[in-house]
Amino acid sequence: METPQSPALRSYHSWIANETLEDYSLRYAARSFRRWSPFVIANTALGGISFLALEAIGGAITLSYGFANAFPAVLITCLFVFVTNLPIAYYSSRYNIDMDLLTRGAGFGYIGSTITSLIYATFTFIFFALEGAIMAQALKLFADVPLVLGYIISSLVIIPITFMGVTMISKLQMVTQPIWIAMLLAPFIYIAVGHPETLDQWMAFAGSETADGGFDVLAFGSAIGVLCALSIQIGEQVDYLRFLPDKTRENRWRWWAAVISAGPGWIVVGGFKILCGSLLAVLAVSAGLSPSTALEPIHMYIKAYEYVSDDPRTVLALAAIFVLISQVKINVTNAYAGSLAWSNFFSRVTHYHPGRVVWLIFNILISLLLMLLGIFQTLELVLAVYSVIAAAWIGSIFADLAILKPMGVSPPFTEFKRAYLYDFNPVGCGSMAFASLFAIICFMGSFGDLAEAYAAPIAFFTALSSAVLIGVATRGRYYLARPRVPLAEPDKPVVRCEICELEYERPDMVHCTFYRRPICSLCCSLDSHCHDACKAPGANLEAPHYLGRALRSKIAPRMTQRLLKVSGVLFSLAVMTAAVFLLTYRLIEPTALQPHVESGALLLRVFLALLPLLAIGAWWIVLSHESRELAERDLVTSLEKLRQAQQELASNERLAAIGQITATVSHELRNPLGTMVTSADILRRSLKNADEPVTGELQRLQRNAWRCVRIIEDLLDFSRKHAPVMSPVAIDRWVKQQLSEEDQEIAHLITLKLDAGCDVLADAERLRQAFSNVLQNAAQACEERGKQSGQIIISTQRLRDRVYLSVSDNGGGMSQDVAERVFEPLFSTKAFGVGLGMPLVKRIMEQHGGDVLIESQKGVGTTVSLVLPCAGVRKA
Repeated sequence: METPQSPALRSYHSWIANETLEDYSLRYAARSFRRWSPFVIANTALGGISFLALEAIGGAITLSYGFANAFPAVLITCLFVFVTNLPIAYYSSRYNIDMDLLTRGAGFGYIGSTITSLIYATFTFIFFALEGAIMAQALKLFADVPLVLGYIISSLVIIPITFMGVTMISKLQMVTQPIWIAMLLAPFIYIAVGHPETLDQWMAFAGSETADGGFDVLAFGSAIGVLCALSIQIGEQVDYLRFLPDKTRENRWRWWAAVISAGPGWIVVGGFKILCGSLLAVLAVSAGLSPSTALEPIHMYIKAYEYVSDDPRTVLALAAIFVLISQVKINVTNAYAGSLAWSNFFSRVTHYHPGRVVWLIFNILISLLLMLLGIFQTLELVLAVYSVIAAAWIGSIFADLAILKPMGVSPPFTEFKRAYLYDFNPVGCGSMAFASLFAIICFMGSFGDLAEAYAAPIAFFTALSSAVLIGVATRGRYYLARPRVPLAEPDKPVVRCEICELEYERPDMVHCTFYRRPICSLCCSLDSHCHDACKAPGANLEAPHYLGRALRSKIAPRMTQRLLKVSGVLFSLAVMTAAVFLLTYRLIEPTALQPHVESGALLLRVFLALLPLLAIGAWWIVLSHESRELAERDLVTSLEKLRQAQQELASNERLAAIGQITATVSHELRNPLGTMVTSADILRRSLKNADEPVTGELQRLQRNAWRCVRIIEDLLDFSRKHAPVMSPVAIDRWVKQQLSEEDQEIAHLITLKLDAGCDVLADAERLRQAFSNVLQNAAQACEERGKQSGQIIISTQRLRDRVYLSVSDNGGGMSQDVAERVFEPLFSTKAFGVGLGMPLVKRIMEQHGGDVLIESQKGVGTTVSLVLPCAGVRKA
């Protein structure tokens, strides 16, 4: 049995320890934290549907492809999004996990889902940038605020609201929702009632990309391609739905209403807003605005409110207020979801978690950079490319949740903890990678115009079919790396994490086989010492895991991991530096002496010159972080060596005490015991005709006297150290020879599976002693079960340079606590046991350079494996 490691205690700073700020990022949303009603959660989730990029998207596809193509594309996309988002919303609400944690267990694996975390984070900062640019446009028109300053304001105003997480966001959405709904519906009611002719004008509009304004297969496909990017919006919805209370008999209707309305139901409101944007863009263009200006939501709603009021100042004020409310409502959601996605991504790449708030700032900085680059002008192209990858991701997840789980290929539950997941699952990772690559090739026009137009649907159906095929072909073996291990005290609702010393609810906890104690899912994610030993027993924890053996010998260890960390830090520094330079560039006013273009070229050269310094800084940061990790590992190793030395000292002291006591009393006890055995035997033979009670008592007296003699011999044997005399032993033949000398009562229980076919280096007599002890324990376990149903399987197997001699029984088994103590001297669960058998077995195996491994399950049975060095392969 492996010795448990001593954990290095982890102390989180106050931000991470405060779950009101952290919102259980990276982990299961605890039941005690989910104190909001289904209505409040649904309202908070639906508050994010206020994003005006929907109107801009609707206007863009209508101006390009016409109403005849845009309208059916919106309807088909709404149906597609609703169907594919429903299982995602259900499983996230059912298991109270966010989009990243759901993706881990839905076919991608622990590390594989980092790819989707990055894609999801990209979705959040792209839409944050789009919405921030819309807000800046409104500030410029309403208050003459320069665009650059508007970008900064639209970014900074989000931070204090999102800082407090869902607690503050839910209050914001509750207050603003009635106002927003009224301001959204009012102009369209005026248009529908007072100016119904505008609807005919809208439906007759022909796009710039179509010749006659009628339905066109290519234009229809291109419109769907742009709209498919919206399917990932479900990720932001489930970031709130995970806080739903548990579904009960009393709240089941309200629970399902919240899941459906705030989950896939978002597209109902979203589809209405897309059509509103389509109508307003047509009205704006018909009024003489350029297509690029008509796509700006502030101009759309100025045109909309012109149907409400004739006063230009009132119209501008209403449009600006509506746009500002909408942007704050959606961008708190974008920023919040982005902070969760970045937390998940970097925690797995770097094993470091500075807190969700840090990644909140990081996400907003990237969004600000995109605003300064002018992302709004490339809206349609950005979404068309992004929709291909989004469709592939949704296709892979939908295949797992809606097809593979009902088929029984995927586990019925959703596992998110590192300790139970493979790093990569080919079902999700393989299908998404294949579908994305194939669809991007289609999007580039390699397979014709039709495939280019329908690249997003192709990505979805390719991912769906390939995920099902891979799942069935692999039989779901890559979902769970090992079975779930139940924690002690199942009636206790919370369990203490032995790393951070905080208490968490049971679904958030895992039994760590490396530390042999319960730890929380966050500590499990951030641990850099175990190297997933729970999923690869016997692995070398010091060996690098990233490159082949040939390359490892020529470069520094863990170089790939180090380069990934440096790249991530360098990217972060470059983003922040680029944002500063872009701000400087956009704030420089062009003059006759210094044209704007020359200023831009100068700043670009300075930025490029700074990149080497940023790279050095990134390298220094990573090395400093690794130095701290190395110090922690050294501390853990020192503590482990100290603990082992203390255990060895205590063991030696105990052995010395046993030796002294045994040497003192053994001579005095042996003579009386020998006399008792002899006298009992004489009496038994003299009283042959005695009644049964007398004969039975004499036999019991003799049997217990011999037991006392054996105990003394065990004590003497254990307190002495015998130097083994090694020689090659043909292990298969040797096992048969030992069993030929066993009693028939044991022999009839035994089944042999001897497949080693090699010699071992062993002291045959000492090995016999160890094997006999293990076999006797197995026989006693079978006696407890009943001789008729008892079974012992003895097997030998060679693995590399080791031979495993295993003895398995179907007896009562041992609890985890007992299994951890079986090698302690004088520990025994038997009424007449001394507790020296298994410690003696372990010492003999250690003298042979081997080990003893125990696998036991209460009520099922026990397997004890004697591990010995191999001396060579025997020839047949």
